[in-house]
Amino acid sequence: MEPAAARPRPLLTPGSVLPEDADRAALVARVHDPGADGPCVAAVRGEQLVDLTAVAPTVSDLMERDDAAAVVREAGGGRTWRLEELLRAPAGRRDVPHLLAPVDLQVIKAAGVTFARSLLERVIEERTGGDPARAARVRARVGEVIGGALDGVRPGSPEAERARELLVAEGLWSQYLEVGIGPDPEVFTKAPVLSAVGTGADIGVLGASVWNNPEPEAVLVVDSRGRVRGATLGNDVNLRDIEGRSALLLSRAKDNNASCAIGPFVRLLDDGFGLDAVRTLDIDLRVDGPDGYVLRGSSSLREISRDVLDLVAATHGPHHQYPDGFVLFTGTLFAPTEDRHTPGGGFTHEYGDVVRISSPRLGALVNTVVPSEQAPPWTSGVRELMRGLARRGVL
Repeated sequence: MEPAAARPRPLLTPGSVLPEDADRAALVARVHDPGADGPCVAAVRGEQLVDLTAVAPTVSDLMERDDAAAVVREAGGGRTWRLEELLRAPAGRRDVPHLLAPVDLQVIKAAGVTFARSLLERVIEERTGGDPARAARVRARVGEVIGGALDGVRPGSPEAERARELLVAEGLWSQYLEVGIGPDPEVFTKAPVLSAVGTGADIGVLGASVWNNPEPEAVLVVDSRGRVRGATLGNDVNLRDIEGRSALLLSRAKDNNASCAIGPFVRLLDDGFGLDAVRTLDIDLRVDGPDGYVLRGSSSLREISRDVLDLVAATHGPHHQYPDGFVLFTGTLFAPTEDRHTPGGGFTHEYGDVVRISSPRLGALVNTVVPSEQAPPWTSGVRELMRGLARRGVL
């Protein structure tokens, strides 16, 4: 297998990663700069990034400020970086400045099975026991029985209960249907604090997995009071064979080295980009394989089965608090079923795939697929961050 470091990186430019209305957006980035002794909180101003670490030592601190958008637009800063140079930096190199995931101390949470289309694919994974060779046959059976039974069904409603009774009678009730149309959503911890990778980095797929796909998602950035302060993009990499064997293997399927990508920037909510704009986000996916293979897909939050604030309320409240805030993957309706190799085998990644997740108002998150075991190891945690900030005198 070719070493991850030898694979060419995708060519990234400011125009390819910035939102189409970047001149009107309050955008937050994080930059690893060896000259600054660690990660820096930065404002994106045009094609230049400005260090705000002296004003807000962490993105978590910035999200707690009611004037966060004004700080990003107007506050004086320290050093600056050209976005073009950050995007050219080699992935995983700690000796050169480069972009990081734009969140830090927030807990990384994810909501699953929030779209009907992906809900059916989760049921198929379970019915096949994670075996892609059986997927086409099981998909036909599930589609025949469930079909439109879930169209327009609001989770937890009387209509959802009637759909549940139908599926139980057909022997097709599933734990995924429980969280898809039942009263309580699936919310889980996707990855440890500070473990996410940013745009331009390698993204990891566990070497043992033979059936997997990207999951392009909108990601909410929420403060300690449960207020949505911004949004970004994420890839909640899905190992269909491992989770399909048992939902109890969710952690094995979801939490691996470099298996969570977030970025490129956090777009703060403001008068020009509010929650209603988040609710109507369109997200596009493109996968370019090293063999010339191309996969395209799209997802729209207009089709989500639970409102984004309902997902936040299921995560944060009297039952659970997050003193440093959290980010929340909102789920995806994208579940690729087209065959890549063998008839009936569906889609799975190849190492070297370049995954581009984009949205006009959030920009583009671009990563290259490698085995998790070959991705740059995760070595910089909370202790290193705090020590670096202390040495810089910004705590």
